[in-house]
Amino acid sequence: MNKFIFLVNPVSGTVKKHGVVDLIKNEAAARSLHCETCDTRVDCDYTELRERIVAGNITHVGIVGGDGTVNQVVNALRDLPVQFGIIPMGSGNGLAYTARIPMKPAPALDLLLSGKSKPVDGFQVNGQFSCMLSGLGFDAQVAHDFANRASRGLLTYTRQTLINYFNAGTYPFEIAVKEFTFSTDAFFISIANSNQFGNRVTIAPQASLNDGLLDVVVVQKMNKLMLPFMLLSQLRGSNKIQVLAAEALKKNIVYFQAPAIKIRNWKKAPLHIDGEPKSSPDILDVQVIKSCFRLVQP
Repeated sequence: MNKFIFLVNPVSGTVKKHGVVDLIKNEAAARSLHCETCDTRVDCDYTELRERIVAGNITHVGIVGGDGTVNQVVNALRDLPVQFGIIPMGSGNGLAYTARIPMKPAPALDLLLSGKSKPVDGFQVNGQFSCMLSGLGFDAQVAHDFANRASRGLLTYTRQTLINYFNAGTYPFEIAVKEFTFSTDAFFISIANSNQFGNRVTIAPQASLNDGLLDVVVVQKMNKLMLPFMLLSQLRGSNKIQVLAAEALKKNIVYFQAPAIKIRNWKKAPLHIDGEPKSSPDILDVQVIKSCFRLVQP
């Protein structure tokens, strides 16, 4: 018999969670399902919850929140024999969009309670877990600024993106993949397992949640007036995956796949992991984790 526990982030996104908690309890009761709810932890200490899951034979962990919440919970519990589900309540919900999970709470809950799970890759950035998308440079600076804003939501994110666009500069990087190494000045580098930033903004159109590969997008130095048009081409999927070679590096945007990548971050460009700002290291060692957790999906 399936048993469910839901972890609710009370501060993610812009919508209060009381109604969703009531929806979960009422729907579980109507289906005669074992269901518990509790809040996520700011300190990320889920020791007691792990014991509770094992002792209670919990089979499913529902996550009510955004990508940062998903990252936190999955990282803490992914070694347990549980299936994860998402009720998207964050600012971007990139992983949920990629997995085609409904954005409205009621259908997302129905899928979680009755659907089947599929394996999903993750990856590590210097040992830090990422389940969706991490990046260096322009988009990470947006994440840093967004985290410091009193209000959240798409409007705030869009405002911070525009502010950073006008102030954006490039950063020097050295990128190593297998036996191929190159240097570049880039506005940003995105490393993705999911195909998008969130809010249906697709950055890596050909990314798969379970192909054992990272999708890497390097937006190289160019005339800033060209930048929106080049990005629009990438978002629309016009820029296909490339085989790394000298010719590819002449492109404004380099898009390739690899199971691992090492980046020398010469000037400590800002870093985000699944939308959460992190301190910037000199070197990033990124490794895919094949089929590291199971996610309920359509």
